Amino acid sequence: QVQLVESGGGLVQAGVSLRLSCAASGRTFSSYAMGWFRQAPGKEREFVAGISYRGGYTIYGDSVKGRFTISRDNAKNTMYLQMNSLKPEDTAVYYCAAYYTVQTIDVTSREFDYTYWGQGTQVTVSS
Repeated sequence: QVQLVESGGGLVQAGVSLRLSCAASGRTFSSYAMGWFRQAPGKEREFVAGISYRGGYTIYGDSVKGRFTISRDNAKNTMYLQMNSLKPEDTAVYYCAAYYTVQTIDVTSREFDYTYWGQGTQVTVSS
């Protein structure tokens, strides 16, 4: 089992930056590819970003490319999402997720591939 806990959400104004963290406990964090998803009210959950288990390979959703950066520190069992130039449309509950993999560059945007999920942290961006 892997337990994931997000933090760092809040209410901010458009244009500012925010960094989310996802702390993992349980099995070996470095064996898991990780991802961030988000869900806005009345909308389906959307892929935001993903990172391979060693951190060398990342992918992003089209709506956040160039503004968000995903990273991880395996020594600290923590993943991050640096969000810059926030927009009101970024308002959502942000979830971190993980799945076990043995492939160095394996990371996916497919929600159903992720086995473990956090409870989410709310990000609200006002205009």
